[in-house]
This record gives sequence, structure tokens and C-alpha cells, in this order.
Amino acid sequence: MSVLIVGSTALDSIKTPRAENPRLLGGSASHAAVAASFFSPVNLVGVVGDDFPKKYLQLYRRHGIDLAGLQIKPGKTFHWSGEYEVNLNHRRTLLTELGVFETFSPELPEAYRSSPYVLLANIAPALQHHVLNQMRRPKFVVADTMDLWLNIALDDLVKLLKRVDGFVLNDSEAQQLTQQENVFVALKQIHKMGPKYVIIKLGSHGSILSGPKGYFLCPAYPLSKVVDPTGAGDSFVGGLMGYLATARGSIENNLRRAMIHGSVVASFCCEGFGLNRTTKVTRAGIAQRVKDLEQQTRF
Repeated sequence: MSVLIVGSTALDSIKTPRAENPRLLGGSASHAAVAASFFSPVNLVGVVGDDFPKKYLQLYRRHGIDLAGLQIKPGKTFHWSGEYEVNLNHRRTLLTELGVFETFSPELPEAYRSSPYVLLANIAPALQHHVLNQMRRPKFVVADTMDLWLNIALDDLVKLLKRVDGFVLNDSEAQQLTQQENVFVALKQIHKMGPKYVIIKLGSHGSILSGPKGYFLCPAYPLSKVVDPTGAGDSFVGGLMGYLATARGSIENNLRRAMIHGSVVASFCCEGFGLNRTTKVTRAGIAQRVKDLEQQTRF
């Protein structure tokens, strides 16, 4: 089964204490789509300007990502520039140029509207609602978010939570949404807002799933060197959705293993700038790291 992914497609300029790389392929939808493509067909919906490099369109296609929903409009592609500190958990935004993304309205091709698996990657909740209004009874819908929408679009986000099956956010966003410092208390409160499954991302400490069968503590794959964590969270949820789309059996039975696969793909993302490392990954490489995690966490 295919995965529909709607989100930002951008050019990222990333600076760390060790190196600097301008105008890399980035955006929530780009990272999630490449991650999902290792497991399932992907339909991508986003917008880029006429300055968007053709080599990035070719990269999408090499991963089998369908681009019928990618709008190419006159103007500049969304451009983000950020700088990381020595501690890569801390970064600051240097520049945000929305370009054509400022007026983005996701319109789904007819063939996309019956996609069984839907990932509403990090975009404004109003746009996520707009996507769901075009869908025909999807099997499983997951939404991601960020602190910006909690600050300026909280009402839209709360309404969205009643319409999705799964919700993904990081620990600081969970605290901001619920006013609870304890993640397990926060999880219970978020469930009351609507979603059956809630995943809180903990960065290098992995993630926590809360669902009908209780909690699952998903580890991050241990890395001796992190080059650039940009897009790791999007890669995590993209890999998760791609795995779910092709796994046999119920979502409930497959979700924990899907998180492990998402965690592994995210680990590759962190080993290079932008998507440079992720795009060189093989299924065999993913399978080996999944096996490693199984050995490291079994008791």
C-alpha cells in the first residue's frame, strides 16, 4: 500500500562547528518521503519554486517517489538556514524565506485521495485539515507538529487531534501542549484530545509510544558520531509509516516494529548533512541495524 505524505519541501543551509553546507534538499516532507520509500510506494504533496534544482527532482524519482502532487510555481523555494552549537541538540535559526510555501495550498491529485496511509508532516494545522477534507476514508492518519503551531494555531491543532489516529510530537512540545512536565501524564492528556496512538520523540534518547496496549519505549540507534540531526524526526515518522504500509496484520501488532525501523532510518539521517547519508542507505543496511537494536535491547 502507498503512503501519502504532505508537508514542506525546502532548501536547507546548515552550519555546524565542523562544516557548512548550503541549499541542501530538506523540509519535513522530503525527509519523511525518502525514509518511507525504503518500504513502500510514496505519493508526495508539496510546493517548490522554479529555482528548485532538477537534481533534487531526480533524487525523488530515484527513490520511486510519485511527484504528481508536487507543485512547481514561479518564485523561490522555501529556504531555511540554521546553525548548530557544539552540542547538536541546540540550534538557532538564522534565516527563513518562505517563498512559494507562504501561499501553499495542498491539492491532492484524484489518485492520491484514496491513499490508505496518510502522514500529515509538519505544516500548519489548517493545511492538515484541508488535506483530510480531500481524503476518502484513509486507513491510518498520523500528524506531526512543531512548537510554532502550538503558539499561533493551537485551536486548529486541537481540532485536528480529533480527526487523526496517531499524533507525533517531541517532549518539549508535549509539555507545552499539556502543561505537564511528566511525559506519561502528558500522554494521557493528549489521548483525551482524540488520537488513539501518541508518540513523544526524545531525540537521542529514542521515543515513547502510548496506545491501547500500553507503552513502548523505542530506543535510538547508538551512534558514535552525529554529523547533522536535521530531519531526523521526520525520517523517523516517515520510516514508521512506510513500514506500516507494507507490513501484514493489524497496525496495533506492527506499530512497535515500525518505530524501530523509523529509529534506524533516522540514525542514518544523522550521519550526514541533509539527506546525503539517507539516500545512500540500503535495505540490507537497515535490516542489520534493526537486528543490532534487537540484540541490544532484548532481556
